[in-house]
Amino acid sequence: MNAPSPPLRVLIVDDEAPARHRLRDVLADCSADLRVDIVGEADNGLTALTLVQEQPVDAVLLDIRMPGMDGLECAAHLNRLSTPPAIIFSTAYDAYACQAFDLNAVDYLLKPVRADRLVRALSRAHRLTAATLDHLREVLPKARTHLSVNEKGRIVLIPVADILYLKAELKYVSVYTAAREFLIEESLTRLESEFGDAFLRIHRNCLVARARIREIGKLPGDDEGHFLRLDGLGERLMVSRRQYSTLREKIKSI
Repeated sequence: MNAPSPPLRVLIVDDEAPARHRLRDVLADCSADLRVDIVGEADNGLTALTLVQEQPVDAVLLDIRMPGMDGLECAAHLNRLSTPPAIIFSTAYDAYACQAFDLNAVDYLLKPVRADRLVRALSRAHRLTAATLDHLREVLPKARTHLSVNEKGRIVLIPVADILYLKAELKYVSVYTAAREFLIEESLTRLESEFGDAFLRIHRNCLVARARIREIGKLPGDDEGHFLRLDGLGERLMVSRRQYSTLREKIKSI
């Protein structure tokens, strides 16, 4: 006789306590059809990332609309793990979001969640590809609160508010904060599109944090050479001739 399958280890993530309690109750109602072990709850994306890295999690029931780090961003960071959990999004009725999920074969639940729908979603839950998450972010755009890297099997978050500048280096982008440098595999053009309100281009391969600009000036003895200084950074950054005029216009409001 075959041994019974181990229970599915599930993490519940929703910023509203009644919604988390509802999911617990519905999971209890499903116990005859699907063995589930609720390994924890989180009321925000940051806590969810911590919990998933502290214990084995097979699937995350993830609310898509949360303050701060929303469900799509949390899923993208989780996807950097070597063995990411399956993701099932939950949302109040949002026709646009549901259409995006349907088109991309993404599992989702409409609130209030029904027991039969939850069993079906958990039974076929699968990991999302990076390409699928990227497409969902294009359809349902919201700038991330953090960038992330995988270091020694753990996710390290980089708050966007801490970034001084971003510099393209071959196929990588170097992310500079006052504390250290990170390497991420993202396009500088894509980052500029996502964070265009917060970062300004000063060179074809460099974006700087708009709020950190302290000074822009001309290099001594060079009619066309210009530089820029940022708060929290000792070195000067070079500004290209092509970007100088545009940059001057944009920083008049700073």
